[in-house]
Amino acid sequence: MTEKAMPSPEAITAWARLMRVSRQLVESAEDALKAGGLPPLAWYDVLHELAEAGEGGLRPFQLIERTLFAQYNISRLLARLEADGLVEKLPVADDGRGQTIRITARGREMRRQMWAVYGRSITELVGAKLSADELNMVSALLGRLRHPPVVD
Repeated sequence: MTEKAMPSPEAITAWARLMRVSRQLVESAEDALKAGGLPPLAWYDVLHELAEAGEGGLRPFQLIERTLFAQYNISRLLARLEADGLVEKLPVADDGRGQTIRITARGREMRRQMWAVYGRSITELVGAKLSADELNMVSALLGRLRHPPVVD
């Protein structure tokens, strides 16, 4: 690694803080869901994406792209969600092996229950600690770190 490619002390500090705070926030939200007798946050992510997709649902590869789960993880999670009646798998007409995944009414209800706890966690962990201007600033700065960068 060349001298120019070495991170600055400020970059190292920002990275470490970002990783630590991110992990702590997710763990706190997970703890709140667990305390409420609800499934893990990964379930909410999948149910949210399927609900946003509407009646057409999503193909598994689309869920992988939208949630960043590995293929083997999404397959296991979808099997569990289907077993619990939260999603349904539908055949794709022009693809004999393809499936479309769609959220069920029961899945929509589970998503609603989870959001009541998850949304409260977001408020308590982030929204109540920063002003609207600070939240916008954090959002904009984090958007610049995405690859490719997000322009709002």
